[in-house]
Amino acid sequence: MITVNRLCKTFRIPVAREGRFAALRSLLSGEQRLKEAVRDISFTIGRGEFVGYIGPNGAGKSTTIKMLTGILHPTSGSVDIGGLSPQLHRQRVVRRLGVVFGQRSQLWWDLPVRDSYDILAAMYRLEERAARLRLGELSELLGLGEFLDTPVRKLSLGQRMRADLAAALLHDPDVLFLDEPTIGLDVAAKRSIRGFLHTLNRDLGTTILLTTHDMDDIERLCSRVMVINHGQLGYDGTIAELRERIGLPTVARVTFRAGCAVPSAAEAAGLPFVIVERAPGALTLAWNRRELTALEMLRIVSAWGEADDVHMEEPAFEDVIHRVY
Repeated sequence: MITVNRLCKTFRIPVAREGRFAALRSLLSGEQRLKEAVRDISFTIGRGEFVGYIGPNGAGKSTTIKMLTGILHPTSGSVDIGGLSPQLHRQRVVRRLGVVFGQRSQLWWDLPVRDSYDILAAMYRLEERAARLRLGELSELLGLGEFLDTPVRKLSLGQRMRADLAAALLHDPDVLFLDEPTIGLDVAAKRSIRGFLHTLNRDLGTTILLTTHDMDDIERLCSRVMVINHGQLGYDGTIAELRERIGLPTVARVTFRAGCAVPSAAEAAGLPFVIVERAPGALTLAWNRRELTALEMLRIVSAWGEADDVHMEEPAFEDVIHRVY
């Protein structure tokens, strides 16, 4: 559905002067420096995939999205959306795309939400009956009925985000681009948006590319994640593979039924795991799952006493991503 080949985007930025009349001197000098926002990125996304596109601020995420949608033209490289170039066939491609920018709305600020949908339906040249049926479906899925006749400026942030999602999907696009769709939302609003996106991808087969700083969004929704930093793609694969690649330790707390014979510091130094904490009748251990399985760890520990309970924790996904950055 989406093919990106050696995509690059370079911006020319005026060189800032210092001292008196700095702004005027910068304007008159015409001196510029080059800033590579995206550098030689290539990837493909198949029909029906839900892909997370993550990275720190300024990594190039939004710039990539804008090139994929045709808002920006790449300096070099190419983008293909369903066999068409967003730059060369903009109108045809836009009909197949839905886009939501979390910090910007495509709705008309002073108009009721319903009127915005009427305008968008006319822009996409949707038949009146088809537009009405589609809006009815989206209203049911997103719970729009309570504020369809409310001006956009009076909506809460969660309501506006649901309204923007419906606006992006009114023309039934094949591909949905989401740039920070849950930014600033409370827990309940995020849960509602996530549930809708999951249904949209799983049941309707919509291809979705999601950029976000909320790692819960990525873990709960995406089957694949791409990590970009300094304009370059640093990782492309599953979340499980990313965890394996980073190799952060798994932590387990083992509780013993009748106490345990804890090894001495010298004996523990030769173990394939680290004893993080010792407590009466319990041990907290840390180790790399790539080097030692949980079953092998338990076999070693069971020699010290009868295990009563084991509680294991995998490294938090945010810690994994921090290592990638």
